[in-house]
Amino acid sequence: MSQPVPPPNQPQQPYDVQPGGGNPFAGQQPGRPGAPTGNPFADQQPGPYGQPGQPGAAFGGAPLSPPAPARDNLGLGLLTAVVTALVAAFLYGVIAGAIEREVGYIAIGVGLLVGFAASKVGGQNPVLPVVSAVLSVGAVYLGQLVGISIILSDLVHQSASSLFLDRFDVLTKAWSEAADFKSYLFLLLGAVAAFGGAKKAA
Repeated sequence: MSQPVPPPNQPQQPYDVQPGGGNPFAGQQPGRPGAPTGNPFADQQPGPYGQPGQPGAAFGGAPLSPPAPARDNLGLGLLTAVVTALVAAFLYGVIAGAIEREVGYIAIGVGLLVGFAASKVGGQNPVLPVVSAVLSVGAVYLGQLVGISIILSDLVHQSASSLFLDRFDVLTKAWSEAADFKSYLFLLLGAVAAFGGAKKAA
């Protein structure tokens, strides 16, 4: 008994043939993801400056902005230094008069305060550290005079403010007679601290 023979013109398909000759990505439409290339930044859009592959854009962050321009306001910095020096001198004198002695740490604090405030407001102008150092010497000196006026006010039964304003020459003479190595050292410490504080703040 013979088996039936298929018609001669009938096409035979023994295997499932994929479109595109066996390429699984050949049937994909344009605009859809294609074959993986191994580059995670292949579909990334160019950055804001025309540079593809910027890390900020790849991870959803904003691109790095340029640094802000440095401040440079010499006039305002000098004014701040003068006002700070006067306030620091008064505070230094009040403390020195209350404890009836000079303290080196306070002189350093005066310098740091003057230098830091001047550069924080005035910016990176190279004049400010030098001016701050000079003003700090004056602030420490005035503070010592204020301290002397407070001490003498108890002895002469006169207010410290009237002594400072009316007898300033007496105070300077008393300071020069009582000044020793420590007094000049505190002036120097205030200047150095002011210069360093201004440099650090800038």
